[in-house]
Amino acid sequence: MFMKTHKTASSTLMNILLRFGEKHQLKFALPDGRNDFSYPSSFFRTQVKSYQPGLCYNIVCNHMRFNAPEVKKLLPADAFFFTILRDPAELFESTFHYYKGYIPQTWRIPGENQLKEFLAHPNRYFNPKGINAFYLRNLQFFDFGFENNLEAGDPRVQQGIEYVEKHFQLVLISDYFDESLILLKDALCWQMDDLLFFKLNARNVTTLMSPELKTQARQWNDADWQLYRHFNATFWARVEAYGWTRMEEHVRELRRRNAEMEAICIDGRGAVEAKDITDRHMKPWQPIGKASILGYNLRTDIDQQYQELCRKMLTPEIQYLTNLGVNLWITRLWGWFKDSIVQFV
Repeated sequence: MFMKTHKTASSTLMNILLRFGEKHQLKFALPDGRNDFSYPSSFFRTQVKSYQPGLCYNIVCNHMRFNAPEVKKLLPADAFFFTILRDPAELFESTFHYYKGYIPQTWRIPGENQLKEFLAHPNRYFNPKGINAFYLRNLQFFDFGFENNLEAGDPRVQQGIEYVEKHFQLVLISDYFDESLILLKDALCWQMDDLLFFKLNARNVTTLMSPELKTQARQWNDADWQLYRHFNATFWARVEAYGWTRMEEHVRELRRRNAEMEAICIDGRGAVEAKDITDRHMKPWQPIGKASILGYNLRTDIDQQYQELCRKMLTPEIQYLTNLGVNLWITRLWGWFKDSIVQFV
């Protein structure tokens, strides 16, 4: 179970999981008709496409507002739960610009640097009951199912941290994505081939934040900051247990392999604006507003042995999920057909 938090490199990680699941013919619990489980509503297993009581799945990895009892009813008792966190200062900058078109209360913030103005006077602009207000404060805490408007010192923050620690065997840190993948590989007994990735759902511009602005963002998102600091510490404890030299060697190997795949798969060796992507099936979804999400052009001369892998590695999340849903439907139809033939014979 991958708890897919917002704007934490989780789409890149999800692509890895989708490819792994397809390769090993695992059973996905997919949303019914959208790419998330009715977010921001709390998760219920009835939100799973074609859900029937008693069905057991191998992988859950779409956006949801976490609800542990409901999630656990989809999975075997020994299922591995993991998630990923990001420094709340960087996260806030990303979500503020990415979702600004969907948060009406940000539209009236004056000035060219609306982020700076908001953090200077957050209580002047923030309405916790406003439309999509959860994107503006402690979004990671909200994703885990907790109240996101808790003030510093509220005991429920520590209770939330303990809750996450109880339910998740591994918490990754997106600020150290390569190291996170190596720890995931170790925990799940994967191969290096299973970790190969290209960065997906990335914005074309990231605003540089001053140290003062980062401090303000962390203070405003204090619950997320406490959550992040706790699991950042546990993360580096796991790295130390893994071995610093061993980690450095494996990170170098992963980066080398990714660079090789970049040369094999990507035309121009880098991400481009959506308007410059020639294959419409490879264009990522674009949010309302000025935020532009980058994508890739596939090379036209890819060796046959890499064509399928390259396309899957570069396919945006929504298109991948659509294709996966169609393939699962065909597989189930074929299974039903074979069973019917056997019964007839």
